[in-house]
Amino acid sequence: YNLCSWSVALLVLLGLGSLAQKLPTRDEGLFQMQIRDKSLFHDSSVIPDGAEISGYLFRDTPKRYYFVVEEDNTPLSVTVTPCDAPLEWKLILQELPEEASGEGSGEPEPLDQQKQQVTVDEGTELFTYKGNDVESYVATSTPSGLYQLELLSTEKDSNFKVYATTTPESDQPYPELPYDPRVDVTGLGRTTVTLAWKPTPTGSLMGQPVQYCVVINKEHNFKSMCAAEAKISADDAFVLPPKPGRDFTSFDFAHFGFVPSEVGFSKDRSLTSNKISRAYTTKPRAADIQKLCIGNKNIFTVSGLKPDTQYYFDVFAVNSATNTSTAYVGTFARTKEEARQKTVELKDGKVSEVYIKRKGSKFLRFAPVSSHQRVTLFVHTCLDAVQVQVRRDGKLLLSQNVEGIRQFQLRGKPKAKYLIRLRGSRKGASTLKILATTKPSSKQPFPSLPEDMRIKAFDKLRTCSSVTVAWLGTQDRNKYCIYRKEVADNYGEEQRRREQNQCAGPETRRKSEKVLCKYFHSPNLQKAVTTETVTGLEPGKTYLLDVYVVGHSGHSVRYQSKLVKTRKYC
Repeated sequence: YNLCSWSVALLVLLGLGSLAQKLPTRDEGLFQMQIRDKSLFHDSSVIPDGAEISGYLFRDTPKRYYFVVEEDNTPLSVTVTPCDAPLEWKLILQELPEEASGEGSGEPEPLDQQKQQVTVDEGTELFTYKGNDVESYVATSTPSGLYQLELLSTEKDSNFKVYATTTPESDQPYPELPYDPRVDVTGLGRTTVTLAWKPTPTGSLMGQPVQYCVVINKEHNFKSMCAAEAKISADDAFVLPPKPGRDFTSFDFAHFGFVPSEVGFSKDRSLTSNKISRAYTTKPRAADIQKLCIGNKNIFTVSGLKPDTQYYFDVFAVNSATNTSTAYVGTFARTKEEARQKTVELKDGKVSEVYIKRKGSKFLRFAPVSSHQRVTLFVHTCLDAVQVQVRRDGKLLLSQNVEGIRQFQLRGKPKAKYLIRLRGSRKGASTLKILATTKPSSKQPFPSLPEDMRIKAFDKLRTCSSVTVAWLGTQDRNKYCIYRKEVADNYGEEQRRREQNQCAGPETRRKSEKVLCKYFHSPNLQKAVTTETVTGLEPGKTYLLDVYVVGHSGHSVRYQSKLVKTRKYC
């Protein structure tokens, strides 16, 4: 048969798909030209020779494609790539009666009679497959004829790709895999995995532009690039932008299963904006799968992973010119666990100093030897605030942010064990002192403190050489030491905060900065206040004053520093 006769037969078969549709007439020369134009057939039932097409199947609804082989003894290769779901597909050679060709001097047969002849002859089944692998039918020699490809998805609506060619040797549509097509894991960290694979021969031997794409997800390996892309597009659902002037309310988005994104719908971009282009689904999962195209290198380190999590890795060799791809044999790996925190043992009644890096955590364990009714916990943060969590035998007793010095009373339990978690600040590193005790002793190592730990300066009592200050005390008799330091006139609040390590005691100060130490207390809290005049200062100078209260065992707490300035003229 010549191409003209097969064209007529092809039109007959396409007409079967829609009985109510009138078969259009065509200019035969134009048709022969069009059938060779691959771009015209991407959305039709004709498979072009040597170009990959994409298609879509509705569940339980078969779809048929046709392919013409013009001459006998022609090689043929047909490749089907399932994307979303397993497919059933078969390839059939249609044996049309000679009369159906429309050749001869007589009138062509009526269309109904041609349809009947095609329907009666079901053709020869050449190949059948069911599954989600990329599968091919390859024959070195095939008879001329009309080949029918029938596809079916029984699980769900699905995407697929088809490639057919009569010149498979010269086409090489898909990049070739190396003799060892596996992806190897060559490095493993807590948040990184390094992958390596052997390069495809297609790039080096045939000079075709090949790059590699890596797909990372937590569910399974993919057998084709389009399967991964189908998953990505399903996770990346979006809605069309509203028409100009349409006031989109939050109800509109909720009604269609969408919620406004905190970023996309800020005050700057309100819901009435015409620039809205997408609203994310209620459960955005795009982060669960990533596709990274990395050029032609065949070693790659994936970063930004979660510790102690299993990931699946797939590598695809992609022909950059045609966008066709071949999957390597994927792999999977579990990232390493976070480094286990060393737990510090607290001794009953003994102060421990703890350093926590920025955003870091420390774990402390307190296991009282004797039976106890309560535990007193002292926490003294030296720099920024620290989050304190306490669990007794796994049960959460306390969770608070602590700044300065705090005391907590925890109800005890026989043979109980306490786990204390300290979490550092986002601003910077933290240092703190901590004490846990079951002894109801009044002589604790930390001094008792007033609620207000500010130092007050009396402006009217300033002179050119002295300043007068006051601070609060408690009902307990404590030792108080006052220190002074001359600072520059531009000494600011930020600089003072940086130097405000509350745990640094008088022992860190120069002797020349010491003013005096004294004891005081008052049974009446209303009168527990003391004043002191600091003398020997220079006119018009700025000084930083510090007061330390020292506990029975030498542990001290610093009051809030105070900036004062002497008068310039007296």
